Formats: sequence, C-alpha cells, structure tokens
Amino acid sequence: MRGDRRSIGLRREGEQAQVEHVKGTPTSYGPAPRPDIRVEPAADSGTRRPCPRPLVVDLDGTLLRSDLLVEALFAEVGSRPGALPGLIGALSRGKAALKAAASAKVEIDPARLPYDEAVIERIRAARRAGRPVYIASAAHGRLVGRIADHLGLFDGWFASDDAVNLSGETKAEALVAAFGEKGFDYIGNDAADLPVWSRAGKSIAVRLPLRSARRLLVFAPDAETIPSRAPGTRTWARLLRVHQYAKNALVFLPLLTSHSFDLASLGAALIAFIAFSLCASGIYVLNDLVDLQDDRAHPRKRERPLASGEISVLHGLAVVPVLVAAAFAAGAFLGPVFLMVLGIYLALTTAYSFALKRMMLIDVITLAGLYTVRVIGGAAAIAAVPSSWLLAFCMSIFLSLALLKRHVELTVRLDAGLPDPANRDYRKGDLGMVASLAAAAGFNAVTVFALYISSDAVHELYSRPQILWLVCPVLIYWIARILMLAQRRKMHDDPVVFALRDRPSLAVAAASAALIVAAV
Repeated sequence: MRGDRRSIGLRREGEQAQVEHVKGTPTSYGPAPRPDIRVEPAADSGTRRPCPRPLVVDLDGTLLRSDLLVEALFAEVGSRPGALPGLIGALSRGKAALKAAASAKVEIDPARLPYDEAVIERIRAARRAGRPVYIASAAHGRLVGRIADHLGLFDGWFASDDAVNLSGETKAEALVAAFGEKGFDYIGNDAADLPVWSRAGKSIAVRLPLRSARRLLVFAPDAETIPSRAPGTRTWARLLRVHQYAKNALVFLPLLTSHSFDLASLGAALIAFIAFSLCASGIYVLNDLVDLQDDRAHPRKRERPLASGEISVLHGLAVVPVLVAAAFAAGAFLGPVFLMVLGIYLALTTAYSFALKRMMLIDVITLAGLYTVRVIGGAAAIAAVPSSWLLAFCMSIFLSLALLKRHVELTVRLDAGLPDPANRDYRKGDLGMVASLAAAAGFNAVTVFALYISSDAVHELYSRPQILWLVCPVLIYWIARILMLAQRRKMHDDPVVFALRDRPSLAVAAASAALIVAAV
C-alpha cells in the first residue's frame, strides 16, 4: 500500500479497543467494543472537526464479481488434490480457519480478477468528494490486502483473520466500533450484509436477491441500488457449453453400427444423449471453477462466464450438483448398466478436472476414453454390445483429436508470447512431437477401420462390405486436412467443435454415413 495512505489498526488498552489512524500496512481485525472515534484537528485552526462520513465497500460479490473463498478452495484443491483432507480439518475448526488454510498458499492475481466497474466508479466519486473509503470483507486478510494494494483506492481495510470470520453481525460490530452507529455508508450484495446495513448511515446494494432486498427496505426504505446486468440465457448457455452437446451424438453411433433403427432404440439413445449432456455440463462448470486463474490468463478463455464474472462462482458451484442429479434421473430410465457407465464417465471427468489433466499424455488418453465411454453408454442404452473394432477405432481417432487440441493450445500460447501452461504438463517446445503423435493416432484409426473391413465380422452386418473401403480415403483426407489447418492456426481451441462447424468436415461425415448405409 502507498506510504501516504492511512489504514486502520487496533490496539488493546485494558478492556477497551481504541481505533487509530496509522501509517503503514493495514492489518485485519475482528470485533471490538465501540471506541471513541478519534477526530483530526483542522489544518487551519486548533479546533476539531469530524472527518467526512466514510464509504465502506464489501468485496465478494460487490466490488468483486466473484467469491475469494470459492476461488481459493478450487485453486488449492485443483493444484494440490492432497490438500483436501487438511481443508476439511480446517473447516471443523470454523469458517475463519478454513479461509486461513485456503489462502495460505494460493496465488490469486488481483490484476485479473473481475471487478464491478459501477462499484469502482462509486468509490472514485467518494474519493473525489474527499471521503475516506475502506474495504470490509469476510475474505482473509492475506487476499484482501493484495487487492487493496493493487487497486490503490482505499484508506484501509477490514478482513477475516485466522480466528475471526468477519461476516454479518461480526462485521457490523467491527464497523460500528471504528466509525460509530450510522457513522458510515455501506455497499453490499447479499443477506449477510443486512446486519451491517441496519447500522449504516446509508445502505447501498448491488446484485441483491429479491428476498433480501425486501428485508432491507423494511429498515432502510431509502436504500439505493447500483444497477447491474443479470446474466441472460446466452450467458448460461455458454457456461453450460450447450454448443458442445453435439459431442454427445456419439451415443447414436451404436444405432448405426448395430443397425438398430427402431423407434424404441432411437428413444433410448435420445435419453442417453440428454443424460450425457447434463452430466457433461456439470463437469464443464466444475472444470471452469478449477481453471479460473489459468483461464483469466488465456486470450480467449478469459471471456468465459465464470472467469469474466458474468456469472457468480457461487451460482456456478450451486448448479453443478443440480445438473449431475438431473443427468442420473434421466439415466435411471435406461437401467442399471447405463447408470454404471454414466457413473464411470462422471468419475473419470472429475478425476480429469482435478488431477489427470495435469499429467502429460495421460490427459489425452483420458479425453479419448471419455469420448469412447459415450459410445459405450449409447450401446448400453439400447442393450447392444459394442464391437471391439468400434472401440479401438474410437480410441485412436479421439486420441488424435485430443492431441490436436493440445497442439492448438500450445500454438496459441506460442503466438501470444505466453509462458508454458501452468495447468498442463506440456511445453511450447513439444509442439512438433504433439503434432506427430496426433497424426500417428489419426492414421492408426484408418488402419483399424481397414482391418475391420478385412475381418470376418463385417460380413455378418454388411451385404456389400467392399463399399466400406471408400470410407478410408475420405478419413485420410479429413485427418490430413485438420492437421494442416491446425498448423496454419485456422482451428478453434477444440477440434471436435471446429469439425462440427466446418463444412468440409460435415460433408466428410455425411459421405461416410452414406457409404456405410450403402454397404448394408
């Protein structure tokens, strides 16, 4: 913090706590008996005059369109899954201990956090009017201090420490002890701020839920609201990655390969599609929570709803169990075998989010396995047994696409001059090898398909299997083309999403399907 800014500290004198204006680095503090407010002498006389009424601003959900505790927990567990038992132990000692444990090692860059510009403008207006401005946050002082230092807009700050959780009544008592009853204005955002507003001179709210807003107006009918834009349907669709639901069309593949074209099988596959889509959305949100810090450093991923603050991390966290529960409720219509496959998919994706994605090559093998599990799930939905040839082909082709995804991510970092990714065990120097492995896996898929055509099994399903040979050059063209486009930096971050929007790729898929149907 700048040397000429003032901060608030506490010192005990017997049974009383006296608030002083001191220079230097501010420290967090907990509740104290109400002291006498110290007034500064006027510069041009020996008389005393009160300072202008200070403006106090909440941090999580108010100044910051996020929640530092949630961010710290996911950053800690995401980078060190072994820290989870320690965090659970800290929670047993209270929320203050949990916040202290979560913030002890995590590094959150204040420059990349999503701030509310309307609240910042209100702070700047207060400073122009000569009013002192303070942060009062339930977050731990280690994190609050970094944010205050970065913004350089505050005269001091209040925060939780290792023993005291500065929230609700505790925060209200601390502010009254510092500034007196009705001696400060307060900007907050949720029900936990109601005790503070009840003792503030002026109540100002932002993004306050309707129920809490009604309670606020009971004791503060003149409360002011700072306008804010609620996330719309498109924003939620981006968070849930609705555009990636097309990947789950893989559950329909067993319909094609087993020639099960009846309405009952089609309905079962449709339910499987819905179940995998809901489950995938839940995991996408979970993965975004884990990757918040890395996404904010990425030139495109920083626009994701959670990273940008368009949707609160608390809302993102709340929607995960809802989506997963809905997925299993839908899957229950398809029987225990499908539920088991869906459970494996959930376990594998969760392990990927917290650990496997940081392991070189294991991450791409896992991604290929997740695509293949969708095919197995589609087979379980229609009570079919997936062919070993089909599973081998899927593993090879999706391993190629997963490697290509890593290739695209590395080219983005290389072209933008960014350092090696912190959340992946790859280096920019691996670019050539990753591309080579992607090509090898892709053409291996063509080899598997050719061996399948040459096997005896193909004659049981196809009356004209020789037509299937025409699929091979079509696949070779497509694989070679997407590799070339990736090398030319003309591909989306996700090759599967790119293929679903790329007209030549869609033409390849249509031609391959037509050839397979013709071979029947």
